[in-house]
Amino acid sequence: MPRRSADGYDLVAIALHWLIAVLILGLLVLGFLMTRRSIDPALQFQLFQWHKSFGMLALLLAAVRLVRSLTVARVKPAEGLGTLERRSAHGMHYLLLTLAVAVPVAGWMIASVSPLEIPTFAFNLVVIPHLPVPKSEAAEAWWTTVHAVLAYSTLTLVFLHSAAALYHHYVRHDDVLTRMLGSRHRTVKTSIEEPGP
Repeated sequence: MPRRSADGYDLVAIALHWLIAVLILGLLVLGFLMTRRSIDPALQFQLFQWHKSFGMLALLLAAVRLVRSLTVARVKPAEGLGTLERRSAHGMHYLLLTLAVAVPVAGWMIASVSPLEIPTFAFNLVVIPHLPVPKSEAAEAWWTTVHAVLAYSTLTLVFLHSAAALYHHYVRHDDVLTRMLGSRHRTVKTSIEEPGP
């Protein structure tokens, strides 16, 4: 059965959207810092553990967001969008969600295939088990490349997604951005009113 439509995002969807966005940007910055060659090895180990911890959290939240987007009410497209714009927005939405799941899974694969078998201490509370996959240096190098390519692809799409949201807000004056801010207020173009009788 087709899902019913909703006028706006619920608080859970909004919270997941912004939490995942902050986690993705933070993980990209952390990933850049921890791979610098001049970094102290002890600090590097800690940064790797924090990167993996927040990566697992991002994976969990992204998986929840993806499942909800497939099962909960679909939000109606903003008024005034053409067929191509609606399809593009729909495609971008699911592409970003898929990448939000795929990037941390690729990171999990790096840890799992590494011959070093360094455990992942999630927030120093629990050990995340490795995936049951063969270990080799070649596989580790391959998954490292996949992880980096997917991460930078995600960053590129996030910038495009953000630019599109700002375009809709400041140029198109519709509610694409404000709906994800938890506001039902709609910005509309000023029109000249006819004088009353």
